[in-house]
Amino acid sequence: MQGRERHEVAVALTGGDPRRAPELMTRYGCGGCHTIPGVPGADGKVAGPLTDMRERVFIGGVARNSPQAMIAWIVDPRAISPRTAMPATGITEAEARNVAAFLYAR
Repeated sequence: MQGRERHEVAVALTGGDPRRAPELMTRYGCGGCHTIPGVPGADGKVAGPLTDMRERVFIGGVARNSPQAMIAWIVDPRAISPRTAMPATGITEAEARNVAAFLYAR
């Protein structure tokens, strides 16, 4: 799948705007734990890199990969996996849709 097509599919799946995500991921500190290509300064090594998310079977090792699960995980990971190290950042569902769109578009 080519870049534009991946972008369009990601938008359709999530209802988000991937262009807004890098600023959100910086604001909420995602790059402190994750390496995220396309997000300046996102070179964290605490958690896995956020690459090839469309090809992954699970999110956070526990939830089946779907747009709804991705958005829910971004908003409140401990609601899905109480023992996860990933914190709730305060990101809204609308903002999480943008982040999910970004991750699925890459």
